[in-house]
Amino acid sequence: MDKRGAKIVALTLVAVAMTCVGVAWFVVSAGFYNVAGNVQHLPPVHSLFEYALQESVRHHARNIEPPDVADASVMERGALCYQNKCLQCHGGPGIAANDFAQSMQPLPGPLIDAPQRWHAREIYWITRNGLKMTGMPAWEHRLSEQDLWAVTAFVQKLPSLTPAKFAQLMSPSDRGQRCERTADGEVQAGDVERGRRAFYAYACIGCHTIPGIIFFPDPQVGPTLSGMASRTRIAGVVDNTEAQMVRWLRDPNAVKPGSAMPAMGMTEQDAADLAAFLATLR
Repeated sequence: MDKRGAKIVALTLVAVAMTCVGVAWFVVSAGFYNVAGNVQHLPPVHSLFEYALQESVRHHARNIEPPDVADASVMERGALCYQNKCLQCHGGPGIAANDFAQSMQPLPGPLIDAPQRWHAREIYWITRNGLKMTGMPAWEHRLSEQDLWAVTAFVQKLPSLTPAKFAQLMSPSDRGQRCERTADGEVQAGDVERGRRAFYAYACIGCHTIPGIIFFPDPQVGPTLSGMASRTRIAGVVDNTEAQMVRWLRDPNAVKPGSAMPAMGMTEQDAADLAAFLATLR
């Protein structure tokens, strides 16, 4: 092919690409694309998301080294955490997911085949970090590192469980048992990047905006946090110090009785991390 022919081919490809982008933009901006939760994505959209998901997980989890978690107590702990955190959306052998999860799009789906599709390191990464645009939350701030691996180990065991055995594991004798993250020992200095992730994990984004940093449909609930580090007071009642911010984040009503801001169940470490992130907002 001569230079002129190559140029024509290149220009044709560019024109086709621009046309496709233009058509897609028109469909989206005109509101023609149906975002209702009771219909599936169009096959090309679904395929693109699925491909991006698989490649992203494999890339980000590639260097994770799974620990040895074959111990029976680990499996027992994993079953408890699965019952508390996963069963509602994913169900299991002989047990359906809750009604709200059955109609979610994309469907959370059963995890019985997860070990066939994902390595242990990838199941751990998904559990820890969640998945955008799927409803799968990041459990980094809700489960300890040990519990994240316990859940991973239990999910790997799912294909070998009969419905009867699974039902037994999902019905522990002590109904009061919970899989909750507690204090992780001595509180470390606040980690800004982890605090940024905590801003999402504790749903702060649902009420507050940070222009230029946090992108979300503009909520009209709480005040903007832009310039938080430059403010002298927190909620107008206490000095804006790191210690007071941690206290405010963990129990707003104790700092300002009657406050509409709810306590989100933060550990002290998570509050310290989030406080460190807020201290960067000048």
